Amino acid sequence: VQLQASGGGLVQAGGSLRLSCIVLRRPFSSHRMGWFRQALGKEREFVAAITWGGGRTLYADSVKGRFTISKDNAGNTVFLQMNNLKPEDTANYYCALGTSLSSWSSDYNSWGQGTQVTVSS
Repeated sequence: VQLQASGGGLVQAGGSLRLSCIVLRRPFSSHRMGWFRQALGKEREFVAAITWGGGRTLYADSVKGRFTISKDNAGNTVFLQMNNLKPEDTANYYCALGTSLSSWSSDYNSWGQGTQVTVSS
């Protein structure tokens, strides 16, 4: 399954960005979509996830209250609205498709190419 992420860019601290991830083949209701990020020199970390059917969500503690994951079933698209961005949010952000509402990257088996988010202080 191909995933295409977009929406990254350069923003000042306190600003907002909205990432999008288009799934080129319609997911099943049993699928889960996740966002992960990887900063330079660091390991990939979980950000947020959502069930394709039902819309249950899961967030990393570091982004709760600032990021919101949502989906548009008709457009096969998952969004990550990022508000009150901090310099520590700077990373390459990846969307992924799996079958568990999980924070483990190993539970996701299809990955997009990543979109860079840079937050200046």
